[in-house]
Amino acid sequence: MNQTPRTRAVLGCALLVTALGAGVTGCGADGDPLSAKPFDAAGQISFSGPTEAGKPADPDKPLEITAKSGEGRITDVTAQDATGRRVAGELSADGSRWHSTSPLAADAHYTVAVSTEDEDGAPGRKVIVFDTTKPATTKRLAVTFGPEAGEYGVGQPVTAMLGEPVKDKAQRAVVERALRVDSTPVVQGSWYWVSDKELHYRPKDYWPAHATVQVHSNLDGVKVGDRLWGGKSKDLRITTGDRVEAVTDASAHQLTFYRNGQQVEQIPVTTGKAGFETRNGVKVVLEKQSFVRMRGTTVGIAEGSSDSYDLPVYYATRVTWSGEYVHAAPWSVGSQGYANVSHGCVGMSTANAEWFFDHVRPGDVVRVVNSNGDTMEPFGNGFGDWNLDWAKWRTGSALNGTGTNTADTPAQDTPRLRPTAV
Repeated sequence: MNQTPRTRAVLGCALLVTALGAGVTGCGADGDPLSAKPFDAAGQISFSGPTEAGKPADPDKPLEITAKSGEGRITDVTAQDATGRRVAGELSADGSRWHSTSPLAADAHYTVAVSTEDEDGAPGRKVIVFDTTKPATTKRLAVTFGPEAGEYGVGQPVTAMLGEPVKDKAQRAVVERALRVDSTPVVQGSWYWVSDKELHYRPKDYWPAHATVQVHSNLDGVKVGDRLWGGKSKDLRITTGDRVEAVTDASAHQLTFYRNGQQVEQIPVTTGKAGFETRNGVKVVLEKQSFVRMRGTTVGIAEGSSDSYDLPVYYATRVTWSGEYVHAAPWSVGSQGYANVSHGCVGMSTANAEWFFDHVRPGDVVRVVNSNGDTMEPFGNGFGDWNLDWAKWRTGSALNGTGTNTADTPAQDTPRLRPTAV
């Protein structure tokens, strides 16, 4: 039985970039149009570009691929560079046009695979390769991820410190879109612009216990602004341990220690007295110091006054940069479990402090409730990120919200002050 050959989709590949023509793969021989193997659209692809063939393309221009009207449709387009970075794009509902929605990288080698379908449903395929020009400026935006590689508690945010300030929302969106955070198990998360040079990433809830979190920047070679291009960044991989939460009830003078949702220990404590109340809210363990000399002068207490102190302190677990710790306080054992007599820290016996010290790690959650103190600030004094609810957190993303700091406290680069309170 004779069959009429199927009409192949004719593609017009309008790369709105310079000199793409020389990068096109060569034409191939026609095959059986009824074969399941996709036909090669070579010879039916045209390019437009202001430069000669063989010249690199301009990464500032978008990539656009169109199918000739009435001759079929585009079913899929995959564009990626030699490092595996994909170019995001949108395909029209009728399959007549695909265009890129994310910028191309400079000084990169791209492969574009176009899948088509003719009016009878026969599949076609075309592969295009091209290079892009080098950046016009040598100024690069480097990203440094934190914390250092290792194992952390489930409350540990991921940080991204930028080598240059980024203020414009559209430019922030370019940066944020290039920063990838992948976790196993998968969780919902978002970046928050703490300042022009600092972003934090956290899930909607705490990280799962025993998760793996990998952080990567696809910003290298991507144009951020008129005179700013993305630079190379080092990947980060961290893991989480058990879900550890220490909840201090300031009115009950008790710290309850939970591991993976199960109560493990309850410890009598003392918290901040009137005028030095311990902050309410969620904090995250920043570091552990087996010995710290604590002086009242570092938190504004005049030397020689009734509140003055200068003490050796052991088993000190820091939760704020301004000097709030969970630590051994043998001088207040008589008040622990009964009264709040500290200058803002959570104090406990030496034996209990040693136990606590041995059972927590950076990133573990330390929460205070029922204190007369203020709520822990979200940024600038440690990791108070969890004190913003999820809806408000998402407003700090340039992709999901305004891309600006909306916390109640001013954004600032995280200080490394070392004042201490007991």
